Amino acid sequence: MPHFIIECSDNILEQNNAHEIMQVIYDQAETSGLFAKNDIKVRLTHYKDYLLADGKSSFLHVFGHIMEGRTESQKALLSKNIVQKLNELLPELSILSMNISEFHL
Repeated sequence: MPHFIIECSDNILEQNNAHEIMQVIYDQAETSGLFAKNDIKVRLTHYKDYLLADGKSSFLHVFGHIMEGRTESQKALLSKNIVQKLNELLPELSILSMNISEFHL
């Protein structure tokens, strides 16, 4: 059930493959042990038009939507691991952020 939605500036994809970025997130979600492999969904939307603060040229944000039942520590570790791996893949990135929210039944 987890959905990971990436929003990023177009210029990120000029130097990086969209599939590779999505794979980093998929792999971290899978290795977290919090989700069944076949339930993980990752998608990416990129923007041509955006406005950032002076000196900032690119952004990437990950929205994680998961079912309730994970602890705050589990969610924090998942977010930390995803951000760390994305930083390694995209060291030139100006702004990188992530949030995790829960679906409520």
